[in-house]
Amino acid sequence: MEVRSEGIQVRCDKFPAPVIPRTRLRIWFIRVCSSIVLWTCLVQLVTVSELWHSHLISGITNGIYHITQVQLPIQGDNGVAQSPPAFLPRRNYTSNGFLRVSCNGGLNQMRAAICDMVTVARFLNLTLVVPELDKTSFWADPSNFEDIFDVKHFIDSLRDEVRIVKRVPKKFSGKRGYSTLEMPPVSWSNEKYYLEQILPLFGKHKVLHFNKTDTRLANNGLPLDLQKLRCRVNFQALKFTHQIENLGHNLIQMLHEKGPFVALHLRYEMDMLAFSGCTHGCTDKEAEELKQLRYAFPWWKEKEIISNERRSQGLCPLTPEEAALVLRALGFGRETQIYIAAGEIYGSERRLAQLKAVFPRIVKKETLLTWDDLRQFQNHSSQMAALDFMVSAASNTFVPTYDGNMAKLVEGHRRYSGFKKTILLDRKKVVELVDMHQNGTLSWIEFADAVRGVHEGRIAQPTRRRVILDKPKEEDYFYANPHECLCEETSCDDLLGSHNSSQKKMQGGIQLPILYYVALATINDEFPNHAGVRRFAGEES
Repeated sequence: MEVRSEGIQVRCDKFPAPVIPRTRLRIWFIRVCSSIVLWTCLVQLVTVSELWHSHLISGITNGIYHITQVQLPIQGDNGVAQSPPAFLPRRNYTSNGFLRVSCNGGLNQMRAAICDMVTVARFLNLTLVVPELDKTSFWADPSNFEDIFDVKHFIDSLRDEVRIVKRVPKKFSGKRGYSTLEMPPVSWSNEKYYLEQILPLFGKHKVLHFNKTDTRLANNGLPLDLQKLRCRVNFQALKFTHQIENLGHNLIQMLHEKGPFVALHLRYEMDMLAFSGCTHGCTDKEAEELKQLRYAFPWWKEKEIISNERRSQGLCPLTPEEAALVLRALGFGRETQIYIAAGEIYGSERRLAQLKAVFPRIVKKETLLTWDDLRQFQNHSSQMAALDFMVSAASNTFVPTYDGNMAKLVEGHRRYSGFKKTILLDRKKVVELVDMHQNGTLSWIEFADAVRGVHEGRIAQPTRRRVILDKPKEEDYFYANPHECLCEETSCDDLLGSHNSSQKKMQGGIQLPILYYVALATINDEFPNHAGVRRFAGEES
């Protein structure tokens, strides 16, 4: 270039400026921007994870489980792979309001109540809130619904019948001017009561809370579609969580690997003895302890109970010693594998001594599983009861020593699964025979013959429920014998008629094998080494 100064012309060359290639500049710019965006996202993720951490983790694990459930075929009882259930489309309806329910009692009492409340919600076109479980009863189990049952399966499998939500929407809270009516429905009520007495309440209260749910629906007289819905909830919608199911299946496999087994529901537990006032075989100190416990719970209405009278009426659970005599009289031998489906037996090992002496192959979940296996279930009696329920339902023979809620629901499941062998003990007759044997009136042979004779027709054969008008507590319980769900309408008369002496095939429910309609002698079919109906000549207990 040229520079002019005082008339002097000077030429000088321009130094070239440093040049940065455009490609490198662009890469550098992109890296800087990307770093800023990544750091911003990271900060946001950290903040969100602190708020959602527990829900995120549980959601991921549950999602993984449900994905695997869809991908893996379901194994049926016969070992044949079955297709996973296909959920039906949602039912569209205008909801009349929200129904909250607080279940009371133990696991199986609550299970039956859940089935009833789903049915009520369906009949009244309500939206059901996932049921709340009892945390204040004798067992003080803190488990929530989702700790015991697969809540996603529960909601999805019933979506074609009733809408189920996990909580009442906030817009229906008290802060928004809505009030919740809390009440217990009347026990043993039919659909007319709910239609005429309960449904109108939703005109004023959008949310009703049933704070008692035990036996709030009648056994009989309901429309067939409602009875079948109760079965559908019980047998299909209420699945245990995968943790419970996995451990339960492990237990069942362990038992089957050692051969056929009897599930003995030995309801000789502290709460039952205190509630029923049954103290036969207890020391004076133990009897006083049970009485004090009965007075400690105000909802146990009967306080002064004469144990001997209650026992003679057949209203007491059999003692472990009585159970040993009865099982032996029925023909079960020393080689029989017996699983005790119960919690802690009152009196512990001292009361189990005679039973173990007669049947040395006695096992419990606590002896089959490790402490690590059961650690997550400790202090959760309902989850422990779920394991016993699974094993009892799958056993070769089920023998309950008391007709409580678990005994009745297991009986119903075994009927639905093809009338698996269930021996329903006549406790009133049993204690009479036991006393006669122990005081020398009956020899062992006479006692054993009498016990077998009493129970020849008590193998839970196909029959209709016994109906007693105006006395629902005394009639047959729906969940012990849901006969409406065991056959198609056209074949029910053949299957459930008053005379059912021949073998028949099931026509409804799930896929069912030939009925196990048996006399006691056929126990030999499942227990090859079983004593059957042999006489115990010369043997004394």
